Amino acid sequence: MELPLLTEPKCANEPGWCNTVYGWTGNNWLASYSEVLIATPLHIALILLVAFIVRWLVHRTINRLTRGNGKPPKLLTPLRERRADSLTAELLSERRIQRARTIGSVLKSIASLVIYGLAAIYVLQELSIQVAPVLASAGVLGVAVAFGAQNLVRDFLSGMFMLVEDQYGVGDVVDLGEASGTVEAVGLRVTTLRDINGTVWYVRNGEILRVGNSSQGFAFAVVDFPISHTSDVEKAITVATKVATDATSREPLSKDVLDPPEMLGVDKITADTITLRLTVKVRPGRQWSVQRRLRAEIKRAYDEEDIEPPYPYGRPVPPTSPVHP
Repeated sequence: MELPLLTEPKCANEPGWCNTVYGWTGNNWLASYSEVLIATPLHIALILLVAFIVRWLVHRTINRLTRGNGKPPKLLTPLRERRADSLTAELLSERRIQRARTIGSVLKSIASLVIYGLAAIYVLQELSIQVAPVLASAGVLGVAVAFGAQNLVRDFLSGMFMLVEDQYGVGDVVDLGEASGTVEAVGLRVTTLRDINGTVWYVRNGEILRVGNSSQGFAFAVVDFPISHTSDVEKAITVATKVATDATSREPLSKDVLDPPEMLGVDKITADTITLRLTVKVRPGRQWSVQRRLRAEIKRAYDEEDIEPPYPYGRPVPPTSPVHP
């Protein structure tokens, strides 16, 4: 029987990296440490390569889901979306794209964190490092960071729920309590809107307790017009109804009006005025322009029909009582 050489490592006759490396090189030291010098680095490199490929595939899938290509992004298909009819096709497309990209960005960040986190755990196992203490330390650190960044976490979660529920989007006219205006950008932490004066407001999502959206579904244009007590109420109602019906049946109001005007009649009576109210169902966000146009039309008709306002121009001022010494 042939005896092994004195320099031959003990693992040379066992299947594995040691036997293979010793057969290739004949080096005792290299064969003895082949697991550490060759096998472990190769396993780590393979783990990182697989993690990189999986991450690339996941990100590519998310990118394909967030691209609309002229159609609503596939990522929004299972989610509820409130279409704002008043938005132009360009604004509606921008809203959908921004919403899909924001959600996609979050999904890609979560995917990267999970994939690389698992890869790190496998790498630690290859290095014979106990994973349980590391995970426990990471958990304690995560809790500490969460306590220190409560506002940031709240803003992030509020932004996620807001995007998923589609509470508002780019182009919507909203009232967020402290600020109101047209939404210009929607993010996970901050919502940007511009008010009627042109001021840009940055509102943290975690501070938003209520949202009033004037750009979803439909809206009502409410037109109140006061008349004097001496005016014929029935005539004023008839004239206002006819004028509103004619005005909403032609351009430019016809494209914004969804239903014919509805005269509600006398809404309020005070010592000085009688207030009549008329409502029109319109596209969301168009109620203010419809109100302004109808007020002008009804005012013109009232002047022609001699229906007096509460304080007509040129009305004589009653004389004041003389003051006696």
